[in-house]
Amino acid sequence: MQKLALTLGLILGLMVQVPAVAQTAETMPFTVTLLGTGAPPPDPNRFGPATLVQAGTQTLLFDVGRGAPIRLWQKRVPLRDIDAVFLTHLHSDHVVGIPDVWLSGWLGGPFARRTTPFRIFGPEGTDGLMAGLWQAYSEDRRIRIEDENYPIKGIAIDAQEFTSDGVVYEAEDVRVTAFTVDHGELIKPAFGYLIEFDGRSVVLSGDTRKSDAVIAHATGANLLVHEVAAVRPELLSDAQVLRVMNHHTSPQEAGEVFDKAAPGLAVYSHLVLLARPGVSALTADELIGQTRATYSGPLRVGEDLMTIELLPDGQASVVPEK
Repeated sequence: MQKLALTLGLILGLMVQVPAVAQTAETMPFTVTLLGTGAPPPDPNRFGPATLVQAGTQTLLFDVGRGAPIRLWQKRVPLRDIDAVFLTHLHSDHVVGIPDVWLSGWLGGPFARRTTPFRIFGPEGTDGLMAGLWQAYSEDRRIRIEDENYPIKGIAIDAQEFTSDGVVYEAEDVRVTAFTVDHGELIKPAFGYLIEFDGRSVVLSGDTRKSDAVIAHATGANLLVHEVAAVRPELLSDAQVLRVMNHHTSPQEAGEVFDKAAPGLAVYSHLVLLARPGVSALTADELIGQTRATYSGPLRVGEDLMTIELLPDGQASVVPEK
């Protein structure tokens, strides 16, 4: 594939120096915001999978599900501020928001104005995905450059693939490690992520069955954000429901993961709570109740726009809604 990334030189103008209070790593924020906690069903209360991690000076986006730019702007995070995007795998519900973040982030409004390449990291196939989007939106790019004079640098793509476990990103004391998870025999590759900053850490499970890799990377973590799938017993006779359930982690299995890893706080996201006419989805209380069969520690069911702060002392605390 023709390389899409542009090698850029930054030209710095004169800057007026003003007094400022220096920030140390201990005083800089480390927050995790659940932008989207849903799954493929188009639920207006739970947008597609997307998690924002703000660690020190770095603003990182993990998966880009349906509605991610809307949730970002609800948190008043301009799209241009995203330093890098990371994909767990290439299922559509995890990547469908990429064109919106990429293209809308290039526009001229206060929510956008990106002037540097769109950086994205992901497993094998990420390069091809971005090349396809580059081609698909060729007319949009041409028109906006000619008609609105948006900078070419701001629409460039810097796509980087990885094929094995290990550190995939390091910047400003933030380190991101990818690790393989089990989303099913035919859904490979699939990864989770460990994000570390200033002695604090968060693990994002990605889509997975019960995984020893998640346990290993989350052991001692301040926060573990884990997927979950659950249905009422009467739906287990549905073959399609069974196929979905067999690719995910049940509440009881997630509890076993939490019990072994003992994170400071466990939070559910990417909730696959299937329903059918006449059979309702499980409630958050029911989900917690099933998890309590195997785990008694700190646990929250994530909601869209929930923010968890990792405090300097290592405590993970849900930020109250304003």
